[in-house]
Order: sequence, then structure tokens, then C-alpha cells
Amino acid sequence: MKKKFAWLLALSLVLSMFLAACAGNKETADDEKKPAEDAPKVEQVLNFVNGDTIPSMDPSMVTDEYGIQFVGTIMEGLYRLDESGKPAPGIATKHEVSADGKTWTFTLREDAKWANGDSLTANDFVYAWKRAVDPATGSEYGPYMMGGVIKNANAVNKGEVPVDQLGVKADGDFKLVVELENPTPYFESLTTFPTFFPLNQKFVEEKGESFATSADTLLSNGPFKFASWTSTANEWELVKNDTYWDTKTVKLEKMTFVVVKEAQTAVDLYEKGEVDRAGLSSDLVDTYSTHDDYTVEPDNSVFYIKMNQTKNPALKNVNVRKAISRAFDKQALVDEILNNGSIVANGLVPKDFVPTPDGKDFRKASGDLVKFDVKEAQKFWETAKTELGTDTVEIEFLGGDNDVSKMMNQYLANQLSTNLPGLKITLKEVPFEQRLELDTAMDYDMQFAGWGPDFLDPYTFMNLWLTDGGNNQMGYSNPEYDKLINETATTLAQDTEARFDNFLKAEKILFDDAAVAPVYQRAGALLVSPKVQGVFTNQFGATYEYKWASVGAEE
Repeated sequence: MKKKFAWLLALSLVLSMFLAACAGNKETADDEKKPAEDAPKVEQVLNFVNGDTIPSMDPSMVTDEYGIQFVGTIMEGLYRLDESGKPAPGIATKHEVSADGKTWTFTLREDAKWANGDSLTANDFVYAWKRAVDPATGSEYGPYMMGGVIKNANAVNKGEVPVDQLGVKADGDFKLVVELENPTPYFESLTTFPTFFPLNQKFVEEKGESFATSADTLLSNGPFKFASWTSTANEWELVKNDTYWDTKTVKLEKMTFVVVKEAQTAVDLYEKGEVDRAGLSSDLVDTYSTHDDYTVEPDNSVFYIKMNQTKNPALKNVNVRKAISRAFDKQALVDEILNNGSIVANGLVPKDFVPTPDGKDFRKASGDLVKFDVKEAQKFWETAKTELGTDTVEIEFLGGDNDVSKMMNQYLANQLSTNLPGLKITLKEVPFEQRLELDTAMDYDMQFAGWGPDFLDPYTFMNLWLTDGGNNQMGYSNPEYDKLINETATTLAQDTEARFDNFLKAEKILFDDAAVAPVYQRAGALLVSPKVQGVFTNQFGATYEYKWASVGAEE
């Protein structure tokens, strides 16, 4: 999501989109499990709210959950997550894998078209993947998603070899051959992610710098397309894409979205019948928990405090970070501020995400690595102050600017300054897009952040903290951690037991170093209209899948 997207999305806690990858293949509500075949004829239009504007719709450039959600809605890759959350044929009808696991050959359907009528071919994938890792593009997710996976992706991105050396080629119009650096067990699920989507080269180059900045400069190949949208729009519409190869399956004719940042405003719109889904803040949960339309959605997104070791000298001290990690009451936060089904996180990989080879949930196998403990926190704090030679430490805390984000920021700041004597926290609360920019520039001390998975493997969480990784952006580095995680993608790629043993060891190292301070695993409390049917949530990537959505009669 994961996808850095999901991280920086605390604001979506109270909004209907909840744009981070969701857990367990769970539907939005019982009424959404499958379209009603015998429903009376009704207008096939759904109306939703979104937590903010969409920063980018360029598949090579999206890094946030809003972009990932909507790129996933209007486009399609080789595979698409189906109703059960499994990769199902998209533009590819099948694939074959070589004995050594390094060569994947995809057969593409011949009836796939772009919204302008152009045929979609293997060359569209070749162009898009090369563009994603080309250093001239400046993509963050290209090297992050393809580096160490597609042959020569890292070397291309570093400028060490020309882009035409990337391990992807077209064998005719409808066969795509991919060479991997190493066997990659989760590669099929990777192909469902926007970075791996095709692009129409002629269209992209014609639009130049304006590509993907408005409805007119986008070209869909998926179930829907934008009827109206600009990069600064607070409202937009999507309509059914009649050129989509499986358009007969798509029942919705239109979806509308409006940017709403306050939960009460979203609920007011829901009560008026103007929107069909609304997220609830903690105070509203108590009011609506007995409402017929009330539901709780679990999520695989984990939120934490990032501590930048490159800007504020105090945060280079491991005992400062250990103290901060233990000095705030997480249970009170999820019970009182969130009150939406979120649970305390005492590690990085979420609960009920992936099992270990012996069938045990990864979170249970790894255990609680960082728990709330004021006495322990104060021991680390006193040691840190002695090492720093000071009785006072000042730290700026970067957070979101919506109502619930502000409550959470203030709660965390109060807990830290109260439980760690001499710590002064200054809050810096900014809009979502600005937070993305500050994180990328590493222009912060601490920030409230989070991550939703991009594919179904612990690596999607664990590779965030590799030295100089594209999503590290806080100066953390541990050679042993790097070694363990890199081995899971190389020498141990086909040894499941050894891979998971490395993941378990690496997660312990991460929290021995107090690299980040885990806070909670997200869930969402919502009101969902019973007329919303066939909307599914995904374990990773785009939160919601609308391909099978429909409007049924309200009960």
C-alpha cells in the first residue's frame, strides 16, 4: 500500500475511504458480500467521501493510498485481486514459471483495449516497467517494488546499465517474458500493484508533463475511467469504461467522490442520503454503534512513530528512542481516541496477516516486542539524559491536520512529555500532501506514520527499514538487519522456513534498536448503506475493489 501511502494516512481513520490495504479478505459489510442477482432495477450510482485530494494518478509515481486506490480502480495489470482476495486473470490469462523460478512468461488476452480504442499489448508493460525504474522518471516505487526482483532493476535505476537491460521483453504482441534477479514467491501478487500496470507509450509521451494530472490526460484500461478530475479537485466522478475487456461484469455506471476531512460532516452527508459510506470518529461510534448500518472493518495497516536519526541529535541516542517507544498508553489511545476496533501494536508485522510455515500467525510467533511501560521508559530516559549531558530535550512532532489526527497528536505529545520529565514536544500539524513532502525530504524529527502492505509477505513491512531504502527516510541502519532481510529475497528465497526465521530475527533487531515505536493496527468503524453491494476489501494494495460493485434496493 501499503501502498508509503498507508503510512501518513491517520486522517483516513475517520473517513469512508479508509485507504490502506485491509485485512483478511473481509467485505465492507454483510450486505456487500455479493451482488443480488434479483435486485430490482435501480440507478447504478454510488456516492462516497475521500479524505483528501489525490496527489498523483501516474502509476509510476503514486506512493500514497489515495493514488493507489484510484489508479487501481481505473486500471488493471497482469492480474487483479478477485472477490476472495486472490490474484485472478486480468490482462494476463495465464503464466508459466521456469524450473529455477526466475523466468515468468505471461500470455495476454487479445481483446484488451485502452479507453481510446488502442489494443493493449505486451509492449505497454515493457514501456511502463522500464519507465518506472528509469532514473530520469524519478519514481520512488519503481526501484522499491522492482529492485532486487526484476533483473537489473537496481542497476538501471542507479544508471549503471541502460534501461533496455531491464529483465522484461515482449515476445510478440501478446506474450510478456520477465526475468527475475531471484525466485520471488510473491511475484504474482506484485503484478496486481499499480507500479506494474501497463502504460500506452504514445499517449504518455503526447501528454508530456501534463500526463495523469486530469481526466483528459489519463488513459484507462480498467473497469472505470474518470469523467472529471484534476490534481487539485475536491470532487470527482468515475464512470464505467465500456472498452474494458470484462465490461459485462461491471454493473456500476458511476461513482462520485467528495473530499471531506471531518467525520461529523461525513455522517451528516450520510444521514441526508448524499453519500453511501461514512467513517466514524470515537465520539460518533458511541452514538451509532447500534445503528443498522454500523460495521467495523479490520485492517492490515500498522501505525507507528518514526524517529528521524538525521535531524535531531537526541534521536540518534538509542535510549531516547527506547524511552519514547514505551512511554505512551496505547490501550487508552485505541479505546478512547479511536474507539473503532483498532488494536494495540507491539510489533511491526500485523496480526492475522501471514502465517509462519508451521501455521502459527506471524504476530503470535514474534510476540510483543515493545509494550507500554512507564517505569522501563523512565529508566531509559534517565540513562539517555546522562549520555546527552542535559536535563531537557526538545523534539518536533509531525502529524496530520484533521480533527482526529489532532486529538491523537495531542494525546501522544501529552503522554510523552508527562511520562518523560524534561521532554518538550512541539506539534507541527500539516495537510496530507505536505506530510508526504516532509517525509521524503526527511525534514522532521518525529512523525506519526503507518504502512499498509503492498503484497502478501512479511517483506512488504520488513524492507521498509533497509539502509538507504526508498521508504526508510529516517536514517536507520543496521548491517545485521540488512543481511537478514536481503537474504529472504536472495539466497533464502525458496526456503520458506529459513526466510521466516530471518524475518523473526530481524523484527527483534528492529525493536532492540527502537527504530520505530509501534502504536496500533488499524480498524475502521463505518456506516455503510445496505444498497452498497459487492464492494470488497483487499489484504494489500488498493483498499477497495469496485469491479463487482452494484447498487441494490435499500432495505
